[in-house]
Amino acid sequence: MKLVTVEEMQKIEKEANQSGHSYEDMMEFAGTGLAETVIEEYFDLQDEGVMGLVGSGNNGGDTLVALAHMADRGWQASAYIVRPREKDDPLVNRLEQAGGEVYSLKADKDYGQLVDLLENHAVLLDGVLGTGIRLPLRGKLADCLGFVKQKLQEMEVPPQVVAVDCPSGVDTDSGEAAPETLPADLTVTMAAVKVGLLKFPAADLAGELHVVGIGLPEEGAGLDAWQAVKRLVPDADWVSDVLPERPSESHKGTFGTALIVAGSLNYTGAVLLSGKAAYRSGAGLVTVGLPTPLHSAVAGLLPEATWLLLPHEMGVISQNAVDVLFDHTDRATAMLFGPGFGTEDTTKEFIARLIGANPRHHRANIGFVSASSEKESAQAAELPPLVIDADGLKLLSSIENWWQYLPAPAVLTPHPGEMSVITGLSIQEIQQDRMTTATRFSEQWGHVVVLKGAFSVVASPDGRSAIIPVASPSLASAGTGDVLAGLITGLRAQGVPAFEAAVAGGWIHGQAGLLAGRYLGSSAPVLAGDVLDAIVDVIAEL
Repeated sequence: MKLVTVEEMQKIEKEANQSGHSYEDMMEFAGTGLAETVIEEYFDLQDEGVMGLVGSGNNGGDTLVALAHMADRGWQASAYIVRPREKDDPLVNRLEQAGGEVYSLKADKDYGQLVDLLENHAVLLDGVLGTGIRLPLRGKLADCLGFVKQKLQEMEVPPQVVAVDCPSGVDTDSGEAAPETLPADLTVTMAAVKVGLLKFPAADLAGELHVVGIGLPEEGAGLDAWQAVKRLVPDADWVSDVLPERPSESHKGTFGTALIVAGSLNYTGAVLLSGKAAYRSGAGLVTVGLPTPLHSAVAGLLPEATWLLLPHEMGVISQNAVDVLFDHTDRATAMLFGPGFGTEDTTKEFIARLIGANPRHHRANIGFVSASSEKESAQAAELPPLVIDADGLKLLSSIENWWQYLPAPAVLTPHPGEMSVITGLSIQEIQQDRMTTATRFSEQWGHVVVLKGAFSVVASPDGRSAIIPVASPSLASAGTGDVLAGLITGLRAQGVPAFEAAVAGGWIHGQAGLLAGRYLGSSAPVLAGDVLDAIVDVIAEL
């Protein structure tokens, strides 16, 4: 699913119209898709009827097309015209000819007819306002929407609210919303998801999102404005297509080797969470490199892994661990480092040596390169595809021009706090425009950035980006980031490209969080281990 701004959507529709696919054609496709979606979602409410709040623009037209279509399918359908439409509107006439009833705000001074309609219909289509509105709402329009909102809150069994393209009163670029906006149970958006619907507070008002077509050519062929949009919202079909096939003649080598370098004495769990997640993604073999003292505590909890015992200083990975690690990197098809590292200087030195950016070596050999430094640089250049998370990112940030030393494209998975450390921006600046921040630094660094949080953003240096359509407190607990990093690493180990692995891993992780909350009946008791367990069912469904 494409993710578009208001301006981009207007350009797409204009180009389609100029190419022969008229606005009337687009409205017919949109309204029919809306009707079919409502019929499918609420088929059991047919006898109780559907009503629509109708505006003067295209959203009102989509609503009238849908109501006429549903009337033809046997639904009791009524329209309540909130903003005047043209005289002898053919769409109004079409609804009446299909057996629907039409009322208007202009003739309903005390809202008596409106109340009767709300109380006698089980589904309410909100088609008053569309994209591109300006807030605040004013006058009779604001009064009417505010009245409906209050009435719905008072009703013991209110109708199911379906927003047409967007809830009326939502700015679909900024995500701002008028206080009169009706919270929707379902938003049926046309052609593409609007960026504001995945921002707050609009996201809390949109309910579940469905996209229906407007009759554009397959994959937007021939429409430059459509092809220019490089943002997407992944869905189950997209993720399923990304996952590697698993042929019957496979062996463990078919699905790659994920090398997980993680943990310290204070953060033992990161080893298990990331290692298990890499296996659950489908990786054939997971090798875990960890400080030696952790091995006896965790080995029995992940018997499927092979273990690489690394030199340590007081329970954290030491700089000398590079010498051990380099003997094993050639066997890995992807490598994760950072979860649970801590931020000790010796671990920072380990990372610098690992990526070939050891400043001490360069300072000690002015005009010359030692044999040891030459060997480390060559081995660093041959590192497998990298995923870098958590403390690994914080330690990287202290190395000048660190991004230049990483084999491109690496996948970087910061939360806003870590993004603040590695960019120098405040968390507030980052959160104000997450998409722009992730895209800017992905292009600057040349690596894929996964900016975690509600509606995680994935940005690729080639200009592509994605928003994971999940915002849930089920994922707001320690360790869930380790699970995500392991998932992405496991997919990379199987040969999935960096951007696709990051998006698919983020989508699976988000769905697993939602599923874990449903299993437990609430988001509050969800642990990272519960999210890890739920991955099994998410991937099985895919």
